[in-house]
Amino acid sequence: MSLGIVGNCQYSALIDAQAKVVWLCWPRLDSGSVFGSLIDEEKGGYFSILPGERDFSSQQEYVRNTNILRTEFTTQRGKFEVMDFAPRYSLQETRFRPTQLIRCVRPISGESSIQVDCTPRYMYGAVTPDVRWESHHVEFEGFPEPLRLSTNAPLAYLREKRSFFLMKPIYLALSWGTPMETPLEETCEAYFNKTKKYWRLWVKHCALPSVYQEEVIRSALVLKLHQYEDTGAIIAATTTSLPEADGSTRNWDYRFCWLRDAYFSLSALGRLGKFEEMEEFVAYLRNIIARTKPERLQPVYGISGESELTEIILETVSGYRGNQPVRIGNQAYQHIQNDIYGEMILAISPLFLDERFVGDMAPMHLIEILVDFIGKMLEVPDAGPWEFRGKEQVHSFSVLMHYLGAKKAEQIALRHDRSDLAEKASAIAKRSAQILDEECWDQEARCYRQAPNTSHLDASLFAIINLPYQFPTLRHAHEHLQALEKGLVDEKGLVYRYLHADDFGKPTTTFTVCGLWYVEALARLGYLEKARKTFDFYMGLRNHLGLLSEDIDPVTLQQWGNFPQTYSHVGIINAAFEIDRRAQSTLASNELPGDTK
Repeated sequence: MSLGIVGNCQYSALIDAQAKVVWLCWPRLDSGSVFGSLIDEEKGGYFSILPGERDFSSQQEYVRNTNILRTEFTTQRGKFEVMDFAPRYSLQETRFRPTQLIRCVRPISGESSIQVDCTPRYMYGAVTPDVRWESHHVEFEGFPEPLRLSTNAPLAYLREKRSFFLMKPIYLALSWGTPMETPLEETCEAYFNKTKKYWRLWVKHCALPSVYQEEVIRSALVLKLHQYEDTGAIIAATTTSLPEADGSTRNWDYRFCWLRDAYFSLSALGRLGKFEEMEEFVAYLRNIIARTKPERLQPVYGISGESELTEIILETVSGYRGNQPVRIGNQAYQHIQNDIYGEMILAISPLFLDERFVGDMAPMHLIEILVDFIGKMLEVPDAGPWEFRGKEQVHSFSVLMHYLGAKKAEQIALRHDRSDLAEKASAIAKRSAQILDEECWDQEARCYRQAPNTSHLDASLFAIINLPYQFPTLRHAHEHLQALEKGLVDEKGLVYRYLHADDFGKPTTTFTVCGLWYVEALARLGYLEKARKTFDFYMGLRNHLGLLSEDIDPVTLQQWGNFPQTYSHVGIINAAFEIDRRAQSTLASNELPGDTK
């Protein structure tokens, strides 16, 4: 997908390789679209800036170590650039993150002409605004809040969608709600410089591996944009209804906070030395539990903690490349997915175990609640990490997370002199390990299966290698890896989640993060050269800006699924760190280069 993302932790926008805004939801990450041509080219709305000449070329990149997107156009007459960004910087003790998109168009050389077309349509094309042309701005009326485009471009040319010569820098500031009332040019330049400084400082304070640093930095910046800072929620992806495969009908709305995905994102950010995001998420989690007092936690909530995410189909929206249905909301909120309790303990554990958080500790009552949930749900069938809609079983992945969460809770309890809680957590961990090793391990296939009493393989179980589970023997770990590799990995290194039919038939595309889990497992077990080679293959699958979606077509190698996918970028970060760790370990032990076992 030839798209770039800009955002400021209040909203995000997707912009194609020719500087056309094709997706922007305002005022929040999960709101209705203002520009939605990504899922309906005819009715969805867009914001384009193109050369006046039809014969042109373009190239695109991020301003280094930022979320500012630069698109350069070249025509026979000259060159110009478009800088797109969402303002974000520190303002006193807060973050300034207005609901504004800034577009700066600057001449580079020669004599260029440009054509600007701002055509918003609200709620996925359902609302067409009335347009009022003022002296220096355009008002779009009929939206829930005022939408204004402030600019120093000639409004007559914008109104007529006519090209004009770019004699000086042109600024286009689109605002939702509160308009920009300060001097346009001065404000846009100040926003640009402050935003650039903010992102570069954020990156500068990241811990990085010694290899693949550019790839890790871009992935870190993507993850940051998917946290809704106002509440601390972390969404799975920016989009809705981009299908997992062409014609598959596997089209889902990912603009919500899956607790599982949030854990993995926070874990990756923690490896980068970023903990502010975890503290914000803890506040989100505490508010959910305190407000709902649930008998169980849902796997997914809205970004303000909404518990009902009713899934509806937009019948009049044509869909991405004609793929229907287009869904708003997600039925997964009704599912039972029991792995989330252990993941939440893992996610918040630094507040209890890391000395840097002295005075900032979350209440021990939160750990008690989560341990009690694990105890109740330990052997309860669920929909599993892949959210099967038609079948529930005791998934090995859920049992693994029970074990890991209980072990971490035991560690927390001992650290804080809670022997009663430690004993309860220890008993849960022992039972979880017993289920895994006695009921989920397939003696004949020599691997952990998706669930007891099934023959299905499941790529989520690379996690048994990548997370701190104690195999009965090291040989078991290698056998497990080899069985998953033989059953789920194709000759290129692409990995299927599973290969049996689910509610929608057999999957036809591979799941991007599963391939990166595979890379991480290879590195952890000493297959370093194979891990590097496979990781390099995946890095070649990223788009021109270093971004990945959810799925990869195994034949065409095209990206499919919602975009950009946090899971995929978590996988990049973790795999890069593990390759680096293993390489450093090999050097330290004076091992010869190559695979070790």
